Amino acid sequence: MSVPEDVFAYAAEKYGVQAEYPWVRYPEYAALRHRDNQKMFALIGRIEKSRLGLSGPESVDILNVKLNDPLLVDLLSAQEGYLRGYHIRGGNWITVLLDGTVPLEDICRWLDVSFLTTASSTTRKKLRSPKEWIIPANPKYYDIVGAFAERREILWKQGKGIKKGDTVFMYVASPVSAVLFQCLVTETDIPSLFKKTEVPMKCLMKIRLIRRFPPDAFSFDRLGAEFDIFAVRGPRGIPKKLSDAFRSFPL
Repeated sequence: MSVPEDVFAYAAEKYGVQAEYPWVRYPEYAALRHRDNQKMFALIGRIEKSRLGLSGPESVDILNVKLNDPLLVDLLSAQEGYLRGYHIRGGNWITVLLDGTVPLEDICRWLDVSFLTTASSTTRKKLRSPKEWIIPANPKYYDIVGAFAERREILWKQGKGIKKGDTVFMYVASPVSAVLFQCLVTETDIPSLFKKTEVPMKCLMKIRLIRRFPPDAFSFDRLGAEFDIFAVRGPRGIPKKLSDAFRSFPL
């Protein structure tokens, strides 16, 4: 297989995307597009080296991808096998030579970056790495302590941005005022049947209890004094220092 064919095979296997040839005047140019927003995340073609400012009369296969950092574009374009985007000058596009100069592993890495850079918010949410959150639980509305005493997995209001595989640390409000539970999100986007409740719930998520913390381990006072968290009114990410503290707490 040639390098372009390797790229096509990688895109098909990982993203379920097939190459398109949309330009009648340039039948040798292929585009890889997102299936939802139809944005192009890669352009593959063949061009004379002289038109790229390279020496030699022959042509070379190239890949155009979009990166997410202009400094990275500057860094790569100074290295062998990379050029500033040919055909697409603006928007942090870069051209990668597919002549063996750049290893296929690196080519696929930049294809992944381009896919994420041009993806819709829905696709980016699905593909992002698992995240950690603190979410509030108010005993006034639901006895979460009693619920986890009876079973390991419960339904909970789904916070914006939370996805399957994320970790949530449950902050139980007054009179407890402390983080008591670490849970794994096992399912999301469950339609809510609880329409007439004091807490509006459009979607639910399923969370599984992983571990418990004693009330004095991560109290409201400690969260503020050591980790600069002075309120938990909704889902929020947590600083690395607090994440490390959770992970290192004795089982």
